[in-house]
Amino acid sequence: MTRAEDIQRLIIAANALTRMAALTLDNETPSAQWRTLKLLRDHGPLRVGELAVLSRISQPGMTRLVGQMVEAGLLERAPDAADSRASVVSVTEAGDAALDTWLIRLQDALLPFFSDLDDDDWEAVRRTADLISRKTAMTEAVR
Repeated sequence: MTRAEDIQRLIIAANALTRMAALTLDNETPSAQWRTLKLLRDHGPLRVGELAVLSRISQPGMTRLVGQMVEAGLLERAPDAADSRASVVSVTEAGDAALDTWLIRLQDALLPFFSDLDDDDWEAVRRTADLISRKTAMTEAVR
């Protein structure tokens, strides 16, 4: 197996884990909402266009999503200090709480699927998660 194939397998496994989480939680909230909250938590306030690029959805799609999330009290809009014609979006206290709750529910729902792992397996999971987190943070910092 090549390194490229290992990366491919990792991507496929991560997608499968995401689907498993969605099915296990039986949550009607679109994954784009959770991704948006996490991106804004990680990057701070962003313009809708920047958020759309990071989330890999269209700007009109992100505009609709942000509007729904503002109505739900999860996000808020504020004038962009650099350009008064534009606005930036940020996470509200309620949005932060919702994301925290979802992440805890997610980990609690998936933990039983991994209950048979031994200490060496958990160390491998931890090292892999650390590595991926570090590499993806470096990639996002380059943007």
